[in-house]
Amino acid sequence: MSKRRVAYYYDPDAGAYTYGLGHLMKPHRVRVTHELLTAYDMLGKMQVLRPKRASAEDMTMFHTDEYVQFLHRVTPETVEELTGHGSRFLVGDDNPAFEGVFEFCSISAGGSIGAAERIASGAADIAINWAGGLHHAKKREASGFCYINDIVLGILELLRTYPRVLYIDIDCHHGDGVEEAFYTTDRVMTCSFHKFGEFFPGTGTQEDKGRGKGKGYSVNVPLKDGITDEAFRSVFDPIIAKILEVYRPSAVVLQCGADSLAGDRLGCFNLTMGGHAHCVQFLRKYDVPLILLGGGGYTVKNVVRAWAYETACALGIQNTIDRNLPWNPYFEWFGPRYRLEVLENNMDDLNNKDGLLDKIRETALQQLQELAHAPSVGMHDVPRESIGEHLGFRSDRMEAQDPLDAKLAQHARYVYDLQDSDNTPSDTSHDEKSWDSDNDSASHTQARYQHQQQRKFAQAQAQAQQRMSIVTGQYFDVPVPAVSVYEHGGYMYGAVYDHRAALLATRAKRRFFQSAARWDETVEGVVASRYAASPMTMPIPRYAGGVGVGVGVLMERGGGHVGGYEGEEEEWDEMMVDA
Repeated sequence: MSKRRVAYYYDPDAGAYTYGLGHLMKPHRVRVTHELLTAYDMLGKMQVLRPKRASAEDMTMFHTDEYVQFLHRVTPETVEELTGHGSRFLVGDDNPAFEGVFEFCSISAGGSIGAAERIASGAADIAINWAGGLHHAKKREASGFCYINDIVLGILELLRTYPRVLYIDIDCHHGDGVEEAFYTTDRVMTCSFHKFGEFFPGTGTQEDKGRGKGKGYSVNVPLKDGITDEAFRSVFDPIIAKILEVYRPSAVVLQCGADSLAGDRLGCFNLTMGGHAHCVQFLRKYDVPLILLGGGGYTVKNVVRAWAYETACALGIQNTIDRNLPWNPYFEWFGPRYRLEVLENNMDDLNNKDGLLDKIRETALQQLQELAHAPSVGMHDVPRESIGEHLGFRSDRMEAQDPLDAKLAQHARYVYDLQDSDNTPSDTSHDEKSWDSDNDSASHTQARYQHQQQRKFAQAQAQAQQRMSIVTGQYFDVPVPAVSVYEHGGYMYGAVYDHRAALLATRAKRRFFQSAARWDETVEGVVASRYAASPMTMPIPRYAGGVGVGVGVLMERGGGHVGGYEGEEEEWDEMMVDA
């Protein structure tokens, strides 16, 4: 097997964090994997790099400013207050606010961004970040043990250089966060092999193919319990081969979630270590730039074995390493056999019944056959450094940027992304389009618009109240703050509302820059009315008696009102009556 230049990203602090006593996710598995690679003397065959930790600014390439700011601030003591008693950001028990959660996310995201940079620069053919692969995290919410979606951040970095990127997910759970992020673009094709049917996150049917420009570029392979190596290869090989033929990706990102191995505490597949690693070997043969990321995996000793073996596959030495494990600091963990292997068990394979696997394979291949050609995009040379760095205005040696400037810059990018996304084609019918759209007819009255927004808001709230647990697979209710809606001057005002649901409730563009922020001579600073703006309404009149808050806090809230002190609702009621 031909030699590949392999870059391996590892931060010694990655294994120092814990989700809490008894939690299934064990970040320490990354440290154990590294020790086993050291024992096998693989480090000398790779470029071993410590990744630069991702900054909050890096994370806002995908996530919202307010969510990143929340992760930066949250602690076990403040989680109830900052999440609105579990109604936003961290919903349910799957994602606890453990000590150092932001630093843990910065390590994971920094490794994936670094791997993408290494691949894009041509310095490596294969890049590995076993601390990454957290594919469930959403734009403004944690999900399924995942807080920051390092995969999306890494792919966005690749897209600066490459026209097309293929993302493959072999985790037992559907890669919903990555699919959702690129659902409307053809520059990223996502392909997920996962368990489907009363299983977290409950998404990933073969009818989910993408939308708009991304129609046909989301491929899902929903499987049932107990799939074996042979059965998995019978769908993986032909589908991926067809994707590589039709889509012709410039780079491939493979999420090697190890909960699809036999004997996993949460997974329900029956793959051996060799069957899981076959995916790495299959892609390596095509000589396409490749990034390998971690992901799920909750039987630690099996996760470590699989990732160590897949590192050997990346190096092309899997046939020469000794299957008897060498001594390492965690040697006793691998008893009683002390071998580099994960064996299958006696589970029944439910995928072979009624020709199910053949139907799934044929449906996926038919979807790919309908793609006319590989999409193209205009590309130009991307500078390896920013203009500021080139001119010497910005460097690691300079003093940190003013916090207010940093927040304003992040918010401006966030505004641009939201406004740009509002311009994308939609499948919504004509009578449900935004009130201020150029396509709307003059007959769309204000009352009708208000009725539509109330109905959409109610639907969004109902949807927001249901979540599925990755541990139990059961749906549970999410507490959502009560909503009081007032009518004044023909507009709607929500006294207390869920910020996320409010954004879902309307397609109208937010009036970001019509706020009550002003310079106050008495305090020599910028203050703003707490009730000055709402993302779910038209502009709200400014109140001279409003509570002064810093503009940074207003930005953090996305311009919206969130209850913050005792008696706040009563004051709001009085203000509305006076108005």
